[in-house]
Amino acid sequence: MNNWLNIIQNKCLPSRCMFCGQPGFNELDLCQACFNDLPRNYNCCYRCAEHFETALLSPQLCGRCLKKTPSFDETHAPFLYSDALRFLITQLKFNRQFKHARLLGTLLAWHLAENVELPECIVPVPLHRNRYRERGFNQSIEIARHLSAQLSLPLELNYCVRTRDTAHQTGLPAKQRNKNMRHAFTISQALTYRHIAIVDDVMTTGATVASLASALKKQGANRVDIWVCARA
Repeated sequence: MNNWLNIIQNKCLPSRCMFCGQPGFNELDLCQACFNDLPRNYNCCYRCAEHFETALLSPQLCGRCLKKTPSFDETHAPFLYSDALRFLITQLKFNRQFKHARLLGTLLAWHLAENVELPECIVPVPLHRNRYRERGFNQSIEIARHLSAQLSLPLELNYCVRTRDTAHQTGLPAKQRNKNMRHAFTISQALTYRHIAIVDDVMTTGATVASLASALKKQGANRVDIWVCARA
């Protein structure tokens, strides 16, 4: 039924690029030219995805990860948080543009399918109940739903609980972000997976996902990867 609905929709309402209005490609609301213009994060630290200005000949760690190993193992962030990616993410998060979640999830899934060892399940970063009540949805869950469907991976929404209603991270320096996120998550059930990927929209310092990865590893996870649409 879903396949037929998609076929009918694509025939009656063909995709259009949300940036320039040209016909979309691969049934996306994005044209080939605008897709090619998206800012890529090709050269980056393989552990935290921090962008390097120079090209790399082999996988490297950034100075921060060399100095202190984070609680997660790898980060996959195919795009940089600028221009079009900032628009897509902020419009999803603050203006309920759910079609952006489909586009972001699909672009991330394309990258992951070619570049990663798939985990046993994916876990979106949870919102505190107060923030969820205020916003009405969790953008990380919306993106993760598309990843789950396209990569055929279990989506776990009940393992992790955000127990502290932390202050907004925007504008905080790195040290304050880490302090703000300390002990922010609790694992509510016994883990049955050993390799888990955490899904979020954007990664800035990594404080949020590091806190969640630490909580997962304390409960028995052997490997925790981070999947985000963009790296700031």
